[in-house]
Amino acid sequence: METLASPCLPVVLSVVPVPDSLHTGLFKPLLRPQAESILAIKDQEKGDEKAAQKKKVKELKVLDSKTSQNLSIFLGSNRLPYEEIKNVILEVNEKVLTENMVQSLLKLLPEQEQLSVLLELKDEYDDLAESEQFGVVISSVKRLKPRLTAILFRLQFDEQVNNVKPDIVAVTAACEELSQSENFANLLQIILLMGNFMNAGSRNANAFGFSISYLCKLRDTKSADQKQTLLHFLADLCQEKYPEVMHFTDELIHLEKASRVSAETLQKNLDQMGKQIKSLEKDIETFPPPQNDKDKFVEKMTSFVASAQEQFEKLELMHSNMNKQYEDLAKYLVFDIKKMTPEELFGDLNNFRNMFQQAVIENQKRKESEEKMRKAKLAREKAEKEKEERQKRTNAGQILNINDDGDETGIMDDLLEALQSGAAFRRKRGPRQAANRRGAGHAVTNILAKELLQEDTPSSAASKKKRLDTESRKAEPVEDTGSLEDLLDSALSRSS
Repeated sequence: METLASPCLPVVLSVVPVPDSLHTGLFKPLLRPQAESILAIKDQEKGDEKAAQKKKVKELKVLDSKTSQNLSIFLGSNRLPYEEIKNVILEVNEKVLTENMVQSLLKLLPEQEQLSVLLELKDEYDDLAESEQFGVVISSVKRLKPRLTAILFRLQFDEQVNNVKPDIVAVTAACEELSQSENFANLLQIILLMGNFMNAGSRNANAFGFSISYLCKLRDTKSADQKQTLLHFLADLCQEKYPEVMHFTDELIHLEKASRVSAETLQKNLDQMGKQIKSLEKDIETFPPPQNDKDKFVEKMTSFVASAQEQFEKLELMHSNMNKQYEDLAKYLVFDIKKMTPEELFGDLNNFRNMFQQAVIENQKRKESEEKMRKAKLAREKAEKEKEERQKRTNAGQILNINDDGDETGIMDDLLEALQSGAAFRRKRGPRQAANRRGAGHAVTNILAKELLQEDTPSSAASKKKRLDTESRKAEPVEDTGSLEDLLDSALSRSS
């Protein structure tokens, strides 16, 4: 509102307190410029106070900015109250605790010294930043990092077992399959005999065996035309002479998986698992008493250690049996286990098996291609032979073949062949033959002209007509309908 002044009185401005509802801007057009300026100053002062207060709350006292930021990101992604996070750690609650969550805590939590300092600032909790508030709450958990490490091992234990156990089973099964496969043993004998035959007369003749790595080199020896290899010959020989040997590929079903197992990595995983179990046993023995009713760490971990130790002992027994099987296989195939690891052995054998199967497929394709070429060649030769025969018959003018003694055997066959080939509808003439026919046409014309000059008597006209009809019927061609020139040619030949 504004105060009106008379011309004789001084102007007086009165400032009326403006309610907060006017800050929305609905009534600002009604305010005087002086009042708006005052309100703007008050709003700025309140904003500065809030910013200062906010800045004061977020001021870090113990943690560095990077650690605080990482913790804030973690807390924002989980969205659990700080006390609840503390309780699920004490209870070892696997329904809430995940492997990713525990790994993040172990990575992002500050050092124990910083946690101890934060614990001393619990009286100043409200003045601390969010990340440091979380540190105050979580630092009250005794032996926090050993707890988290043990919980992570428990969460990962089943996965470790599932990674180790199938590898042990695969190597053990592959050793048993190679030792018990008679077809594979017969194949090795065939390869040895084949090698001795090829090396006859050389220093490598009459060998008692060969290195297992030689199997993959069978593909390197090629034939003179470079189209086949020794492996193709072996596959073809086995398929034709020893078909039962071909089943060895179906008997060695664990080779592929065993070829991907590293014995060194397998041993390291088992050793690491055993160390973690022993470390957890020691931690449980020296662990302090439960700090409250929710602390179930010792109780749950004691039960877990007993179960983990039992499974680990079974894995060790299986691993020991695997090593024994591999040693027996080394004696059977006569190779040094120190120079050839399971990964190398099974890798070579798996590659050989795959190459052998591929050679069988390539042999089949080659045989099919050769058979197609053979059939095509026979068809081509037959077609050329038939073409030559037809050409000979055409040149000789013998479409229908009637024997001299009147035997008509084969007439229908020749006729059908002539109709199918089209020879019955075409007639080839040589240059000389065509010229002769043209000359014959002139001769017939001269004869007809002479006859026309003679006296046209009734008897002579009748006899001439009869003779012309007879010659016309005799002049009809046997092979095809012909043309007028052909008819005249035929008539000329018969009249002469």
